Amino acid sequence: MVEAFAVASGKGGTGKTTSTLALGMALADEYDVTVIDADTGMANLLFHAGLDDADVTLHDLLVESSGVDVDEAVYDRFGMSVVPCGTSLDGFAAADPGRLRDVVADLAADTDVLLLDSPAALGSKSAVLPVVLADRIVVVLQPTVPSLSDGLKVQEYARSYGTSTAGVLFNRVRPDEDVDAVADRAARYFGGTTLGSVPESDAVRAARRAGEPLLAHAPEDPAADAFHEAAATLDVRSGDAAGVADRFRSAVVPDRP
Repeated sequence: MVEAFAVASGKGGTGKTTSTLALGMALADEYDVTVIDADTGMANLLFHAGLDDADVTLHDLLVESSGVDVDEAVYDRFGMSVVPCGTSLDGFAAADPGRLRDVVADLAADTDVLLLDSPAALGSKSAVLPVVLADRIVVVLQPTVPSLSDGLKVQEYARSYGTSTAGVLFNRVRPDEDVDAVADRAARYFGGTTLGSVPESDAVRAARRAGEPLLAHAPEDPAADAFHEAAATLDVRSGDAAGVADRFRSAVVPDRP
């Protein structure tokens, strides 16, 4: 079985990468999980996972002449398989985003859940491709109307390519924010379900400084508990690995951002 989720948002600052790793760690209690930093232009998952010194990254896999095997960019971290992306401008310039299709297809053969940490904006082919390739998206929002609007744009784009919504995750929720009112509105506009509400937490910043996912750094923190609840709410569907791989390899790279 395998299902690919793109963890997406309509803007930066929602805690998308934190959410990707937290959901991955929580799901890894039950599934084999592979997390891919598909934000090839503004990658930062490697810092959250203590992989800033990784020798081989997704950038290398996206260069045809590199001769690098997919397995060389897969690192065993915190109970998950993690594929970090590099941060150099040269690596980004040399990368062919279309090769992400083959990379994900290869990884699909040996995992249950693929989580694609997606770029925050939809301004390029490399940015939209994870949303197009995924089976479903998880939309990470803050409980504000502007964030809701940005998330709806991502969902609209995803749906135009046949990618449905698995659910909405409210993140970085402050005590003074009325998340219930925004969640009611989100339920009317988004597909899937509301996966959960994760409170703002100082532990998230401390975890990044330590180079660890939140659930590893502060497993008892209320935010960690909320991510576990969100992962339990996410219904993971059983897909055929060979069929998923074939779909990825034959996917058309969008001509428009």
